[in-house]
Amino acid sequence: MLKVLLLIGLAGSMITLLARVRVHAVAGNLVKPQKEVHNAGTALVLGAYVYPDGEPCPLLQDRLETALELYQEGRVDRFLLSGDHGSTTYDEVNSMKNYLLAKGVSPDVLYLDHAGFDTYDSLYRAKHIFEAERVVVVTQLFHLRRALYIGRSLGLEVEGVAADRRHPEEWLYLQLRELGANLKAVWEVGRKRQALCMGSTISLNGPAGVTHNQTSTH
Repeated sequence: MLKVLLLIGLAGSMITLLARVRVHAVAGNLVKPQKEVHNAGTALVLGAYVYPDGEPCPLLQDRLETALELYQEGRVDRFLLSGDHGSTTYDEVNSMKNYLLAKGVSPDVLYLDHAGFDTYDSLYRAKHIFEAERVVVVTQLFHLRRALYIGRSLGLEVEGVAADRRHPEEWLYLQLRELGANLKAVWEVGRKRQALCMGSTISLNGPAGVTHNQTSTH
């Protein structure tokens, strides 16, 4: 019995390792220094936890600040803010929008995806709902490679900028969680699953206001 359990554990570890290798092999050269991003069009900012008062957590603030710098430097000309707005009591996307508005960004360049419930959904909807062809993904490096792997696998032209402005207290937990998340990403890409919420297409060349004050039904 012990031998069987050891074999199962070994097999699981090998599968997890292979998923990580696959993700890194696809995404490795897609991570760019900020100064090497040129005419990227859209900065796709992936959501993270927001506090009950609507303030973005430090990880999310760092993503927004990095995307803001890309915009201020003329490397992108719009934002696609993708996160969880699955209820009236929890709203990542308007938290992100309000943060950038407070920094002086025009609402006309802030596109909101209210149904980015996970990384796969955010990338899938960027392509199939918002009809993006090219995006620069902004998140921390521990998360970025997986996002780029998903985006490339879905047929997006993607590159990524790491928003590593601080060393998170939960760094070890995030690294360990990413092992399972890589396996999930490879599985989802292989299944070619749709995002949880679909809907009508929204052009990133159209007015951003149509994406404001919505919910995850869009």
